[in-house]
Amino acid sequence: MLKIALTGNIGSGKSTVAKLFEDCGFYVYDADKIIKDLYREKGEVYEKVIEVFGREILSEDNSIDTKKLADIVFSDRGKLKILEDITHSALYRRLDEVFKTLPKDAVAIVEASLVLEKKTKGRYDFLVLVYAPYDVCKLRSLAKGITQEDFERRWKNQMDPEEKLKRADYVVDNSGDLKKTKERVAELCKLFKNFVSFQP
Repeated sequence: MLKIALTGNIGSGKSTVAKLFEDCGFYVYDADKIIKDLYREKGEVYEKVIEVFGREILSEDNSIDTKKLADIVFSDRGKLKILEDITHSALYRRLDEVFKTLPKDAVAIVEASLVLEKKTKGRYDFLVLVYAPYDVCKLRSLAKGITQEDFERRWKNQMDPEEKLKRADYVVDNSGDLKKTKERVAELCKLFKNFVSFQP
């Protein structure tokens, strides 16, 4: 089995590229979605987050209001680190459980923003970076309805994409033409399928 981290900054187009990998027949997992699922399950992660951040982050139905939580943590790096420590350990436990259920020739893609920032690259066989420069990421984010303030504070908590270029195993340049992005993903699909076909 091949485990691949798919990373990139806010607005780079990770979800677009993840969908293209899914179309290749790969197993694709969204780290943010898994964390939200853990909140919804109202188990250990839910309890720990409420214990640290208080019941004011809850909606009327007692579910965690992720916008309220984001407003707290993205304005305080210390609180952000605490939240990440709670959620990321649970995330990887859940992923390990999922990976055990996959066939030996599976290619598993995990879409996650903070692989390099959290130094979890070693959990994967390869790291694929979805690259787009600051201006492009900002325009895309604003077009999706993210406020400029929200974009800037999230961007500040992510490593500069130019630095990520130096650390990635493979790069999908998603700064322009979608046709070129699709062509590059098709190349990587073929490459990764070859890798698993030669694994013992």
